[in-house]
Amino acid sequence: MMVSKLPRWVEYGAFILALIAGCVNAIGLLGFEHQSVSHLSGTATLLGTSLVNTSFTAALHLLMILVCFFLGASLSGFLLHGSALKLGRHYDTALLIEAVLLLGAIFLLSHELSYGHFLASAACGLQNALATTYSGAVVRTTHVTGIFTDLGIMVGEKLRGERFDKRKAILFLLIITGFIVGGVVGALLFVMWRFYALLVPAVICLMLSVWYRIYSYQALRSERADGH
Repeated sequence: MMVSKLPRWVEYGAFILALIAGCVNAIGLLGFEHQSVSHLSGTATLLGTSLVNTSFTAALHLLMILVCFFLGASLSGFLLHGSALKLGRHYDTALLIEAVLLLGAIFLLSHELSYGHFLASAACGLQNALATTYSGAVVRTTHVTGIFTDLGIMVGEKLRGERFDKRKAILFLLIITGFIVGGVVGALLFVMWRFYALLVPAVICLMLSVWYRIYSYQALRSERADGH
């Protein structure tokens, strides 16, 4: 199946998920000791440098952020049973768990407990695995390095005369835009509410979970009715 075969709500969902991740990451950069939690490249580099330049405690903290991101992705893989986009899978459950993890991060961080970083990282790992690969498009909603790379490859192939998948390009541009907009929103919210700013992405996750449950129920019921 190509991206063109996917339902239109995929673009909206990708944009909103990228916005959530951009918001969480902005709050992380501003408040979590100025380190990202939505992707691991910078954190892995910091871990390497901390083993040389800082304490064992700092290195252990960074290592746990990596581990928690991995555990969040593993939980998503357990819940969703495959990478193909399909109604009826437990996307709503994954989004609900992400919201709970973000609420837990708020509680811990507002009480100056750095363990909240681990919950925020697990939430991002869970989300990134939520829509990782389907229909020929590798979709990462918690960072944009791969998206920029794939979009650049597509442009290069177009210049070489190959077919350009406009819908896939639009999907990638929506993810990039969503992540940037999320960064703006996260920065503004952090100024006003500090770590309670994470309430906004948590509530959005809850709303998405409810919407998906209702949408999938109605769509599956309609399919059964058409089958009869």
